[in-house]
Amino acid sequence: MTFSLPTSITQILTPDGKLVGDPPELPPEQLLEFYRWMVLGRIFSNRMVALQRQGRMGTFAPLNGQEAASVGLAAPMQDGDWLVGGYREAISFFMRGIPMVTLMEQWGGYIPISYSPATKVMPIQVVLASQMPHAVGIAMAMQYKKERNAVVAVIGDGATSEGDFNEALNFAGTFKAPLVTVVQNNGWAISVPREKQTAAEYIAHRGPAFGMPGYVVDGNDVFAVYSAVEQCLERARNGEGPSIIEVITYRMGAHTTADDPTKYRPSDELAEWKPKDPITRYTSYLRTLGLLDDAKAADIEAEVRAELQIAVERYEAERPAQRVEKYFDLVYNDTPPQLARQRDELIRALNREQ
Repeated sequence: MTFSLPTSITQILTPDGKLVGDPPELPPEQLLEFYRWMVLGRIFSNRMVALQRQGRMGTFAPLNGQEAASVGLAAPMQDGDWLVGGYREAISFFMRGIPMVTLMEQWGGYIPISYSPATKVMPIQVVLASQMPHAVGIAMAMQYKKERNAVVAVIGDGATSEGDFNEALNFAGTFKAPLVTVVQNNGWAISVPREKQTAAEYIAHRGPAFGMPGYVVDGNDVFAVYSAVEQCLERARNGEGPSIIEVITYRMGAHTTADDPTKYRPSDELAEWKPKDPITRYTSYLRTLGLLDDAKAADIEAEVRAELQIAVERYEAERPAQRVEKYFDLVYNDTPPQLARQRDELIRALNREQ
């Protein structure tokens, strides 16, 4: 079977909140739930950055601007499906049942991480693209056991240049694994722009070469993302094989709290994307339906902030102070002499500072 290359970006909801396509048929309460998840994601991201700046959290990857993509890719998933993501899919993880405290623990550097197996969510992966072979392996296991479920694997645009990504797609296409790969193309791989990652017009153009359809959608349009993922999940569950979806979005903030995007990203680019904010867009749409007004929005924000505050207080109350030196003991069973010397040197330095 051959697949054609996508030639345009699919959009259902314009930046000013108007429909230009057919939205998914969802009840009003689910439409509001999408909004709540997006607001929670924005507030969670801002709070995590603030905690890091205060020395109360480790390095964090903000997700501002990518809320619609994260909600849209998780919402069509079923209970038996697996989510294998990177480090900017916090909302997707929450939607699949991972508590906020668990992600705080991971970003705070506490190991091991307690992800419940019942959620069918693999822990955040920081090593670029290394989650992709795992995702294909899980999908092939489902196929072997004749389970009618699928895996959603999420990866950033920069990570698609890694060998793991392409090798995983080759396996998935060859064995028709029930896999949906979502590429969150947010424009930048840290300081490297997307156009320096590949000469292809779209990253999704690689799909047909690996024996799978490729789709390109507006990643700031929650309906476009939802519809594409829902269609590809159904295809995977029916034994028709994998798909790749490229969601065109934008990273409004820094790559992580260790990054300064003003050093490499032109200010006019950020100004161009601000009017395309996914939450503003979706808010406008809900207001036209009469599902959201100022009072309702304020209530939702207050609920989210209260929920987040409880999580922060629990995280800080239940976790002891970090012992930096323990990280020397987490990689090797028998610590190599050079690392043991470095650990001892660090301990002496820390003791002098106290």
